[in-house]
Amino acid sequence: MPELPEVETIKKELKKNCLKKQINKIIIYNNKLKYIIPKKIKKIKKQIILKIKRFSKFLIIKTNKYYLLIHLGMSGNILLINKIKKNTKHDHWDLILNNKKVIRYNDIRKFGYLLIFNSKKKIKKIISKLGPEPLKKTFNSKYLYKITKKKKRCIHNLIMDNKIISGIGNIYANESLYLSKIKPYRKSNSLSYQETKTLVTNIKLILKQALFYKGTTIRNYKNINNNYGFFQNKLLVYQKFGQQCLFCKKTIQKIKKYGRNLYFCKKCQK
Repeated sequence: MPELPEVETIKKELKKNCLKKQINKIIIYNNKLKYIIPKKIKKIKKQIILKIKRFSKFLIIKTNKYYLLIHLGMSGNILLINKIKKNTKHDHWDLILNNKKVIRYNDIRKFGYLLIFNSKKKIKKIISKLGPEPLKKTFNSKYLYKITKKKKRCIHNLIMDNKIISGIGNIYANESLYLSKIKPYRKSNSLSYQETKTLVTNIKLILKQALFYKGTTIRNYKNINNNYGFFQNKLLVYQKFGQQCLFCKKTIQKIKKYGRNLYFCKKCQK
């Protein structure tokens, strides 16, 4: 699933190529995504792309009159094509720009969506329900410690909750907890302040590294130039079941909780 580093990578590349460009046409190949693409999406024709932002796992494209809200779901990709070409089975929509480039959305599992709003307030209402972004100053040890003390959830599940922290998915939760030497299924209210501080530091570190390597490709993720991310080559514990722990050489374990695989070292992570 595209997480914060992947969506941020897409945002940066779109900004380089698409700002100040006019949307000449939108083509809908299949509007049956998580939410049906609204008919008024046609109104963005002749609109200029003024800003491209990201919050959590959302892309926000501002035009003269409208805001487009894009979520990539479980398997969504945004590609930038040099000229329009025949769509494939899992292509769902195209934005055709006046420089002849095409922003194309591809999604195998169809959990992503494209919405249109004519007010910034409606966008704010959606993102106001989300927690702080992990790379912002508002996400710090005091904030997380206060929340962990009130919760009895396993820490892996808690840091993946977008209402608490925006944008951390399973890959980066596993990596951050491993580096912090905290078992992923440990109850959050059992963490000390120092452990929480270490975890916050490592969440930020892992995400910055993933951004540097342009995201992680496990299955479907590609950037707008149809290239894979590179951070999968730097993973410490995720999908390392049966391999040696980098710190103690014991075997990496795996358990399944709430539909996700948790990877950890039984000796190093307490």
